[in-house]
Amino acid sequence: MNASRKISEFRYIVLLLALAWPFAGAAQQASGTISAVVIDESSKEPVGFASAALLTQASKSYVDGLQTVDDGKILFNGVAPGVYAIRITYVGYESYLKEDVTVEAGRHVDLGNLLLKASGEVLEEVVVQGTPPAMQLGIDRKIFNVAQSTLSVGGTATDLLSNVPSLQVDMDGTVSLRGSSSVRILINGRESALAGSDVTQFLQSLPANAVERIEVVTNPSSKYDAEGQSGIINIVLKKNTYLGFNGSVNVSGGSYDNYMAGLNLNFRNRNFNYYGGYTFNRRNMVGDGVNNTELLSNNSQTNNVSESARLGLNHNVQLGMDYYLGEKTLIGLAGNLSLRGNDRNEDLFYRYFNHPQLSGNSSRYSRQDEDDLGYEVALDVKREFGNKGEELLANFAFGYDGEEGVNRFTQDYTTPPNEMYELMRINDTEEDGRNINVQLDYVRPFGDNHKFEAGYRTTVRTSLEHQYSQVDSTNGLRPDYSVSNDFDMTSSVHALYANYQNMLTDKLGYQVGLRAEQAYLDTELGLLTPGLSDNERTTTGRLDYFRVYPSVFLTQEFGNQNQLQVSYTRRVSRPRGWQVNPFVDVSDNLNHRQGNPNLLPEDIHSFELGYTKTWPSLLFTSSVYHRIVNDVTQPIIREVDDNTGVTLMQWQNISRNESTGLELISRIDLSTKWDVMANVNAYHTRFQGSEAFDIEGSEGFSWNGNVMTNYRFTPIFSMQARFDYRAPRIMAQGKSIENYVIDAALKLDVLNRKGSIMFNARDLLNQRRFGGFTTSNGVHRYFEHRWMRRTFMLSFNYRFGDQSLKREDRKRRNDMQDFGGGEGEQQF
Repeated sequence: MNASRKISEFRYIVLLLALAWPFAGAAQQASGTISAVVIDESSKEPVGFASAALLTQASKSYVDGLQTVDDGKILFNGVAPGVYAIRITYVGYESYLKEDVTVEAGRHVDLGNLLLKASGEVLEEVVVQGTPPAMQLGIDRKIFNVAQSTLSVGGTATDLLSNVPSLQVDMDGTVSLRGSSSVRILINGRESALAGSDVTQFLQSLPANAVERIEVVTNPSSKYDAEGQSGIINIVLKKNTYLGFNGSVNVSGGSYDNYMAGLNLNFRNRNFNYYGGYTFNRRNMVGDGVNNTELLSNNSQTNNVSESARLGLNHNVQLGMDYYLGEKTLIGLAGNLSLRGNDRNEDLFYRYFNHPQLSGNSSRYSRQDEDDLGYEVALDVKREFGNKGEELLANFAFGYDGEEGVNRFTQDYTTPPNEMYELMRINDTEEDGRNINVQLDYVRPFGDNHKFEAGYRTTVRTSLEHQYSQVDSTNGLRPDYSVSNDFDMTSSVHALYANYQNMLTDKLGYQVGLRAEQAYLDTELGLLTPGLSDNERTTTGRLDYFRVYPSVFLTQEFGNQNQLQVSYTRRVSRPRGWQVNPFVDVSDNLNHRQGNPNLLPEDIHSFELGYTKTWPSLLFTSSVYHRIVNDVTQPIIREVDDNTGVTLMQWQNISRNESTGLELISRIDLSTKWDVMANVNAYHTRFQGSEAFDIEGSEGFSWNGNVMTNYRFTPIFSMQARFDYRAPRIMAQGKSIENYVIDAALKLDVLNRKGSIMFNARDLLNQRRFGGFTTSNGVHRYFEHRWMRRTFMLSFNYRFGDQSLKREDRKRRNDMQDFGGGEGEQQF
C-alpha cells in the first residue's frame, strides 16, 4: 500500500510540475505589449471589426494581426523589443498607418486613440468573412466554435460533443466531463423541454449543423443552476440575423443509409427578424457487443454477443421572431417542433456453460417501435437601462414531450427450458412530460470589473410513464403485473441567487456568490395488479430539501495575458427519471435493470486552480481540480437468482468519491494554413466502498486525451482530422476498458464560396468500443459494446440570398446573438 501511495504521489508531483512550467516561461519572457482604441474621427465612436496589422518599421513585413471588437480596442501581446508600425484598415475608411512605435522589454505602450477618417466612397454594407478560432476563453468558460466542424457534417450534436476537448461520449450517448457523466446539458442556456427525460436521445436527433458553438463551464458560479457534478455544457444553436432575405440548404448521405436534409430561411429589416428552418434526419446506428456473466457461487457462465440497429426518422421545425422595441428593449418569441420515430432492434445470441438449468444456445430478438412528439415555446425580453451594461432579462418557456412505443421480445432455445424462462414478451409504453421555466436575471455594473448580479428561477417538470407487459403462457399471452405499472413524477426547483464582483488591487479580483434552492421530487408508483386495495396499489415518495450553494473566485492578472484563478463551488446532482423509475427493464432476459425512487441527490464540493497564458500564435490553459462527491449514485447488482442466473441491477447511493486531476488544453497556429488543438486530462479517483452493498473501496489513475488539426491546402480546400484516446478507468465495481477513435474529413468550397462539398470518415479504424469488468454480489461481468460502426458521409451545403451586414446594425446583431433568455445567456 505504501509503495502504491508513493507512486501516486510521484505522479502528482510530475503533474504539478507540468502545470508550473508556463510560469517559468512567462518569468523569462522579455516582451512588451501595445494597446490602442480605434475611433471614428467625425462621430468619436469606437470602430468595431476594423483590421489591425502589426508590421516591422523597416520593411513593413507582417508580424501579427487582429480585429477590433465593438469597443474599438486593440491589444498586441508578446511583442519582441523593437520598432514597429501599425496599419488600420476598414471598408469605408481611409487606411491609417501609425509608425515608429518603440517597444521595450517588459514595457507596455499605450497609443491612445487612433482616428479613422471616412473615405470619399461610402459603402452601405460590409460583408463579414472569416471564422472564429476553434477555441476561445471566456471569463468563466471555454468556448468551442464547432460551426465549421467538417468531421461532424451529416452527424448529430452527439458527434459534435465527442469532438470537444474535456468531453467524452460513451456507447449510449452519455456525455462525460472530466471523467464524470453527471453534467448539466443546456440548450441556449436553459434545459430544453424537447429533450424530455432523456437528453441523450434528443442530442442524437439534433443535427450537428444546427449548432453554433459549445460552451464548457467546469466550475460554474452561483448564477447558474447548481445541478451537475462536473459542471455545465451549454449548446448554443445557430441563429441567422443578417439583413434582408437569406438562407441555406444542406443535404448529406452516407453509410448504412444515413441521410440528412435541411432548409433555413431568414428575413431581417430594421425592427424585425424572422427566422425558420426544417431538418429531416434519417439516423441509422449499426453496432454490436459482448456480455459475459459468471456466477462465482457455481462457476456457471452465460455468454452473449449482440447485433443492434437503431433507426431514427426525425423531423425538426423551428420558427421565431425578434422585435426591437426602441433602442433599449428586445423581445423574442420562438417555437420548436420535433417529430421522432424510432425503431430499436437488437439480437442477442446466448451460450450457456455449467448453468444450473440451461444448456446449449438461445437467441433473443428485441423489436421496439417508438413515436415521439415534442414542442416548446419561449418568450424572452431584454431591457437595457441608463447605466452602461445595466439590464434585465426575463424568460418564460413551456414544453411538452410525449412518447408511445411497443417493445416485443421473442426467444428460442436449442434445449427447451422450464416455465421459469419466457419465450415471448410484449411491453406497451407511454410517456407524457411537461416542462415550465420562469426566470429573471438582473445585472448592474458599477465600473470595469465591478458589478452586482441577482436573479430568480423556477423550473417544474412533470412526467407520467406507463408500462403494460404481457408474457407467453400455455394459453397464449398473459399480463405480467410485476413489471406493469404507472409512474408519476414531479420535479421542481425554486432558486434565488446573488453575485458580487470587484477588484482588491489593480490585478487581483474576486467574485463571491450565493444560491439558495428549494427542491422537491414527488413520485407515485401505481400497480396495475387486479384486486389490490388502494393502499396496496399506490406507493408515494417525496424528496424535499433546501440547500445553499456558495461560490468563490479569486483571479490574479500578471499582465501579458497571464492569469491565475482559484475557485470553490458547491453543487448537486439530482436523481434523473430513469434512475428513480422502478420500471424493470427486461430487454436482456438474464440481466434486468431498475430505477430506485428513494435515491438521494449527490452533494458535490469542487475546487479548481486554473492558469491561462496567451502568446501571438499559442493559447495555453491548465487546471488542477479536486472534486468530493457524497452519496455517490451508481447502478449495482442487488439480486442474483442462483436457480435461473437472472441478475437485477438497481441504482443506489453507495459511498463517497474523490477525484483529483490535471487538465491541459492548448491551441497553436503552426502557420497561416495549419493549426492544432490538443487536450490531456489525467486524474486519480478513489471510491470509499460500502459495507451495506458489499462493495470494497477502490482507487486508480486514468487519463484521456485528444488532438484535432486543421490544414488549409488552398483558400477553398481544407482538411480536418482528430484522434481521441481514453485509458481504462476505475469504476465503483470494476474497471473500464480503453478505447480510441480516429476521424478525418475534407472540405471544398465551390460556387464562389457560397457552396461547400464535404466528405468525412468517422471511426476510421473501426475501433471505438466501450466496456469494462465488474464484480459485485458474487457476479463477475465483462461487457463490450458499440452502437455505431465506421461511417462515411458526403455532404453539400449552399448559402443564398444577402449574407451582408450593415455597419449601423453591428451592435444589434451582437445583441440578437447573445439574446436567448437562457440562464446566463447574456454572457454567452
